[in-house]
Amino acid sequence: MAFSSDAGGSIGVNYGRVANNLPSPEKVVELLKSSGIDKVKLYDTDATVLKALGNSDIRVMVALPNEQLESAAADQSFTDNWVQSNITKFYPATKIEAIAVGNEVFVDPHNTTNYLVPAMKNLHASLVKYDLDSDIKISSPIAFSALQNSYPSSAGSFKQNLTEPVIKPMLDFLRQTKSFLMVNAYPFFAYSANSKDISLDYALFRQNPGVVDSGNGLKYYSLLEAQVDAVYAAMSAINYNDVKIVVTETGWPSLGDENEIGASTANAASYNGNLVRRVLTGNGTPLRPEDPLNVYLFALFNENEKFGPTSERNYGLFYPNEQKVYNIPLTKEELENGQSTPDNGTTSQPPVAGEVSKTSVAQTWCVANGNAGEEKLQAALDYACGEGGADCKPIQSGSTCYNPNTLEAHASYAFNSFYQKNARASGTCDFGGAAIWEL
Repeated sequence: MAFSSDAGGSIGVNYGRVANNLPSPEKVVELLKSSGIDKVKLYDTDATVLKALGNSDIRVMVALPNEQLESAAADQSFTDNWVQSNITKFYPATKIEAIAVGNEVFVDPHNTTNYLVPAMKNLHASLVKYDLDSDIKISSPIAFSALQNSYPSSAGSFKQNLTEPVIKPMLDFLRQTKSFLMVNAYPFFAYSANSKDISLDYALFRQNPGVVDSGNGLKYYSLLEAQVDAVYAAMSAINYNDVKIVVTETGWPSLGDENEIGASTANAASYNGNLVRRVLTGNGTPLRPEDPLNVYLFALFNENEKFGPTSERNYGLFYPNEQKVYNIPLTKEELENGQSTPDNGTTSQPPVAGEVSKTSVAQTWCVANGNAGEEKLQAALDYACGEGGADCKPIQSGSTCYNPNTLEAHASYAFNSFYQKNARASGTCDFGGAAIWEL
């Protein structure tokens, strides 16, 4: 991947498509170009999207999905065919510069972690075979939850159960192939869960007195930079201080449920607008000032079929009708022409964490909607047990609630676990229509 050579870093955007109302890929490419966005990250290798991006001069990061990791790890012939079908078919007209192998694999409920590094190695061997390895880098986005400790940043460390089996082998691979570590980092999650302890101005890149790292004395003025440096510190702790980082996802929702403190249009505009300014006009982080920040905003559109709380469907810079959710600068030219971030340094108050709305009876339950269809139920179950953090151990094979062994029964258990965990808050029993609540 080409890192920016000037003082600032680079801004890209995640083009997710978990929605049924998005513009055609051709229109999306025009929107990207008219907005000055020249880097885009995809979550697959959809042919219509890659074809539309051809000859656009937009640099593209594609992805091999988690569900293909096992096949990619088992046999290089699979990755040879995958590269032929999804890379060489479109490259170089489509400027593919990186492949994300899986996404947040360590929290994948299908336990694909053991396949990750073998899949990366096979995919790299396939790129070598087709003489593409010097032009296209391979990595894998990790969730920030891969860290055991992140505060203070200087004490950053990876989870022990991941370090030897997968983190070290992956970092070895990244070092050998001169690639970079992909990290998904969301200050919103940290702020929303700890709003009494974390300053909103600190989370939104606004003017603030800063936070001094007690371990090394460095001063931080933004939570994202502290998170990035925690990952750098975690790598240094296991002797990989020469691997660079790209933030492959970060963003702030413009709307959320009442228990999602800080989710608002004003805060989303402040976070993304101030982040763009910081990335394009500044140097690196306090720990790595010489390494420019390279960031992909999440996400291009609000995606109406994403599961989970309301915020999941409201990270977009644009509505599906291509109108901006809020107006922020996205390019250095816009910054130089004086376009400002809407907050102009003022503080908007986060929503007050009010009493969670309850139904008229003491208890409600969240269960699977039997009319949702198998595909939607399975996707919602995967979300609940993975990113959603539901307790799904009792429905694993041999556990107490494994029977009845049906998709609907397992989904009902997982949905209700998520619902109760979130205090039965509004919007936490929906899962894109895959769930319904009952008395």
